[in-house]
Amino acid sequence: MSGGPGSERVGLKHGAGGRAMRALIEEVFLPLGGPVDGVGLSAMDDGAALRLPGGGWLVVTTDSHVVQPAFFPGGDIGRLSICGTVNDLAMMGCTEPLGLTCAVVVEEGYPRDLLLRVRDSMRAACQEAGVTVVTGDTKVMGKGEVDGLVLNTTGVGIATRLVRDDGLRVGDKVIVTGTVADHGIAVLTARRDLRLEGDLRSDVAPLNGLVRAALAAGGDAVSAMKDPTRGGLASVLHEFAQKARVGLLLHGPSVPMRAETAAAAEVLGIDPLVVANEGKAVIGVRPEAADRVLAALRAHPLGRDAAVVATAIAERPGQVILDTGFGKRILAETDGDPLPRIC
Repeated sequence: MSGGPGSERVGLKHGAGGRAMRALIEEVFLPLGGPVDGVGLSAMDDGAALRLPGGGWLVVTTDSHVVQPAFFPGGDIGRLSICGTVNDLAMMGCTEPLGLTCAVVVEEGYPRDLLLRVRDSMRAACQEAGVTVVTGDTKVMGKGEVDGLVLNTTGVGIATRLVRDDGLRVGDKVIVTGTVADHGIAVLTARRDLRLEGDLRSDVAPLNGLVRAALAAGGDAVSAMKDPTRGGLASVLHEFAQKARVGLLLHGPSVPMRAETAAAAEVLGIDPLVVANEGKAVIGVRPEAADRVLAALRAHPLGRDAAVVATAIAERPGQVILDTGFGKRILAETDGDPLPRIC
């Protein structure tokens, strides 16, 4: 936070998914948590998991969505709200959500036809994910009190096997399920009305079916999962490495990326490794299962470009080493995603 003692202020970087946001959560919000029989707030995972008396886990996650612009190539705030929550459940091993809640905060004067578009988009995403909205809340704020539309979605479901983001061991392989940086670059070009060549589209999609296939192929050999939203692939790799106390060797040339996205990132001077994704997962797998998990992912429409991108190593625990193909360097963790308000 900026300013001296007594004058600290929250900045956009504190909501951008990197080091600054994690520090804000640890300093301000973690005291809200307490002991739970399972995974609680202190774990800073994709959700909470509460042990059920008869076995299994009740998984709960919540997310607020403030994307600007609300409509962008490949999606909109409505699709994003459903997919983001379904994906957070899936990252903990819950691929069959029981239901979602949706709270809507609308600015006075917001066009009704746009609200209907958002609703229809949410409904279509629910159908893709095999889930429904079971309850919600609506608030209207005065003109200028909120920027257009804010959506909050909460998801609940049951997992028979819990997957955490701290389970990597030395030798594990890390798979990314498809091309990176598509969402963030698509939102940025729409926000700035940039006329760049190529079909720059968000990857926003529900991943529970894809993750179901990976878990069926890998079973207990799936050691960690997380979706690379704010902060991108780099942020997830740093969290994996720090929580598991391993080093990660990232092979840069293996990271899948669409040519249009790579070209746009280069023009904009943005590292695509730190740009948000909304339809990809990062999956840690024991080495003996990596090939069959990769094959299962590639057999799914959302995983055709899946690739092994990193290996867990004993050296430099907590750090990510980038092998560019020409040399190696430490991949520094950024304060946050360079593109605020993208999810």
